Amino acid sequence: MCQNNINAQSHSSLDNDIINDTILKWSKIKDILEQMRQSPNNVRFNDLCAVCDNYFGDALQRGSSHRVYKTPWLDNPRINIQNNKGKAKAYQVKQVLMAVERLEIGDKLWH
Repeated sequence: MCQNNINAQSHSSLDNDIINDTILKWSKIKDILEQMRQSPNNVRFNDLCAVCDNYFGDALQRGSSHRVYKTPWLDNPRINIQNNKGKAKAYQVKQVLMAVERLEIGDKLWH
């Protein structure tokens, strides 16, 4: 019985760590999104990758200069982002913001 209690506490602690990590990750993503909205010309490529990884999963193609992500839509199934000396290209930042908004608000409003 004591062993089960210890396992339950360890499991609960692990669950809490996962929850806290998830909250921290979402907080960081939300901060990056806000920065993207305020200044799309000044977004680090790695930050844009973090947002895309979060919303679209692992990149289909992953090179040092660009990444391609799959989206759930038939009309525009991919997002392509490019590394421009450590920065993301502003027009691609805006495309990602539109795709994130489309996911969050729902596809129905876009047709």
